[in-house]
Amino acid sequence: MPKLKTRKCAAKRLKMTGTGKFRHNKAGARHLMGTKNAKRRRRLAQDGAVSPAEKRRIKVALPYGL
Repeated sequence: MPKLKTRKCAAKRLKMTGTGKFRHNKAGARHLMGTKNAKRRRRLAQDGAVSPAEKRRIKVALPYGL
């Protein structure tokens, strides 16, 4: 059976935790930060969790993990 290809777009955007969960960067944290309050900027700096519903699609995109 041939090797499976990794979806590079998913590999660059996601990282896997030690327990096997996936984390992603939050949208909206690149520019126009002056109009966002400090609490919102701190939240945007943290990683977001990928929902369990999306986990199956990510497993297909990243067959060998990260």
